Amino acid sequence: MLKGYKYRLHPTPAQAEFLVRTIGCARFIYNKLLEDRIAIREEAKAGIVTRRKPATPASYKPLFPFLAEADSLALANAKLNLDTAFAKFFAGTGGFPVFKSRRRSRASYTTNNQHGTIRIENGKVRLPKVGFVRFIQHRPFEGIIKSATVSMTRTGKFFVSILVKQDDAPWIPAKNKVGIDLGLKHFAVMTNDAMISEKIENPRFLRKSEAKVKKAQRALSRKKIGSKNREKAKLLLAKKHEKIANQRQDFLHKLSRRIVDENQVIVVETLTSKDMMKDHKVAKSIADVSWYEFVRQLEYKCKFYGRTLIKADQWYASTQICSTCGVKGEKKKLDVREWTCTHCGAYHDRDINASLNLLRLAD
Repeated sequence: MLKGYKYRLHPTPAQAEFLVRTIGCARFIYNKLLEDRIAIREEAKAGIVTRRKPATPASYKPLFPFLAEADSLALANAKLNLDTAFAKFFAGTGGFPVFKSRRRSRASYTTNNQHGTIRIENGKVRLPKVGFVRFIQHRPFEGIIKSATVSMTRTGKFFVSILVKQDDAPWIPAKNKVGIDLGLKHFAVMTNDAMISEKIENPRFLRKSEAKVKKAQRALSRKKIGSKNREKAKLLLAKKHEKIANQRQDFLHKLSRRIVDENQVIVVETLTSKDMMKDHKVAKSIADVSWYEFVRQLEYKCKFYGRTLIKADQWYASTQICSTCGVKGEKKKLDVREWTCTHCGAYHDRDINASLNLLRLAD
């Protein structure tokens, strides 16, 4: 089993400069290789017969000497990332690869561990061509280090994600079961096999900080393009967005870990956030709630700790079915929070009823 551990890096100014350059080189070689692939593709469309093979990172080093200063494995992994993107495109599971932007794309690079080139000693992590970098290891781990991904946030913070090969977690027999209905009024409504329901309030981190974000955005728009004051305003805005993202991640991680710790079988509904966000009245709220990320965390944590995660079918009408008699009623609008079954007369809370129907899928 491969598991990643993410830590905050505290590089020296010289190390930070090298990390930034390496991130830039990885992005540069990715774009150059993509440009070359597009050129070959256009030649083929035009009927031009060519026998040349796609370029490699090594073929660009004579033309761009600064690439020799970067970690060669970072450049090789950039090529592998591009190969993966094209493989997904031809398999129909992804779009055509796009160029990486210095401003919009994630700033990161990946390097591999070769005979101890990545290791931890005395509270520092060693990275190829960088040396030992001070970091905060708040979670110890056991296993073989396979690779490390260095990333930089828009506020200039550095992180390292260490990929470790570990023994698979033992499968734990089912004891406690829970059905989870996701929503906007409440982030989640959970019902366990003891028929005890719990409603988790929607934290609405973006909504609560929206006024501060708008104020920072207006301040940025008033600054002259290219000025130092604009850079300061841009950094301030990035910090506010980063705080919201950190709050959301902290909430999701704590909740998903608690659910995995307390239950062995977890049933969750499948929501297509992309399609639901086409309704502009609720698009911002759906983006703020992060259902996809929550389910993703549940999925990999269940795998790590030997739990079973069941994703209900996208078209399973958990809200419309009466959890008492099982009869499917008419479709209900979002503002209908409580309803009575016309068949058996049972009175239902919309979300609790949905979580009960999801719980039954665990049997």
